[in-house]
Amino acid sequence: MERGTGEDRYGNGAHCPRVSGKTKRCANRAAQALRLAAAALRTSQSALGAYLRRLCSRMDKPKAVTAAAHKLARLIYAMLTKGQEYTDQGQDYFEERYRQRVIHNLTKRAQQLGMALVPVEPVAKVA
Repeated sequence: MERGTGEDRYGNGAHCPRVSGKTKRCANRAAQALRLAAAALRTSQSALGAYLRRLCSRMDKPKAVTAAAHKLARLIYAMLTKGQEYTDQGQDYFEERYRQRVIHNLTKRAQQLGMALVPVEPVAKVA
């Protein structure tokens, strides 16, 4: 296993070595540790926890854990190479960004079909 940032070999974070997309067992201790950390995010109230839960809803759990482990690897790589600190924005921030992304994509798709999205005011519940 290599150690250090390896900037000369990989350039930027997009080309860093991936944690395999397959979920088979491996002897790579770093990959195992990242998967263990990613699996622990499932109950976390952080943006990464929300990311993992959203992935789990779309695909099977082992693949979602591997994808979250890869995201952790990219975050660690950025922290090591660029000296950045990681500040968690929280679950609400992630959900709001996801909501904005979905609305933007739906609006774009509606325009392609010659339609328009019309926002609806939420109905207040009477208690």
